[in-house]
Amino acid sequence: MYKNVIFDIGNVLLDFKPEEYLRTKIKEADKVLEVYKEVFQSEEWVMLDRGTLTEKEAISILINRSKNGDFIKLAFEDWYDLMTPIEGTVKILKELKKAKYKIYFLSNFQLLAFENVTKRYDFFKLFDGGVVSYKEKLIKPEENIYKKIIERYQLKPEESIFIDDVQANIDGAEKLNFGTILFEKSTDLREKLKNHNINM
Repeated sequence: MYKNVIFDIGNVLLDFKPEEYLRTKIKEADKVLEVYKEVFQSEEWVMLDRGTLTEKEAISILINRSKNGDFIKLAFEDWYDLMTPIEGTVKILKELKKAKYKIYFLSNFQLLAFENVTKRYDFFKLFDGGVVSYKEKLIKPEENIYKKIIERYQLKPEESIFIDDVQANIDGAEKLNFGTILFEKSTDLREKLKNHNINM
């Protein structure tokens, strides 16, 4: 029987669509994809999630390496704003809390962005705890980040269901016997939770 529900944050609880965001900042269509790859698919982006690089350091490295320096500055200007709640999932989170499930987060996230969204959105107060990559210097799907949440909150994986939008992260959780749901949209999530005998 499941007692714990663990949520990823990006694209599960908060929309994170950087390409769409860049289209609002950069008018040249060909540059949008270039900047997307240079920033959001860079090694530095992973290092930000891992907490081994500051945002200031990352911006400096990315600008120095690129011919798109001005666009990269633009991309970082207010990028936290692109993360907005997926209301259907937030509603489910609230119902799970009301139904007395323990709820946690397990997410790859950067320091300044995490501080920003946790201040802006009240639903973060509902969590019983969580593990975020930059604090641990670990990122999904590395085994030790899943072990971290197990140990910190004395969770039994077989009593815990993990929701993520990335198959590799789901696979990582399954190796440690977590129940899992691959997130596609919040309308499906309710049905998938019911299929795991989670009642709200």
